[in-house]
Amino acid sequence: MLFLAKLAGVAVLVWFFLTAKSQGEQPYKWAIIGLIGYWTSWWAIKLTVVTALAGIVAKSATMSFILIQLPAICAIAVAFFIRKKLLSDIAKKQTVID
Repeated sequence: MLFLAKLAGVAVLVWFFLTAKSQGEQPYKWAIIGLIGYWTSWWAIKLTVVTALAGIVAKSATMSFILIQLPAICAIAVAFFIRKKLLSDIAKKQTVID
């Protein structure tokens, strides 16, 4: 069931690493930032939303599956915004230098 979450975590790690490398930044630092942001948001959604709604959708297999995948989907969205923030910081830094 957590296959999507694990796969997405690795994808976020690679995505941040490659983005940092292409921007001339520290790739390992970015990869760690992305992974920590992904897993923190995954756990936050799992412990709040999924726990609260698990009893409501327990009888429906489809809804249970969707609910279990919800933290991974939300964490991917959070990782997207973290990456966007890091990229905007680079743009600001380059503007100040120019």
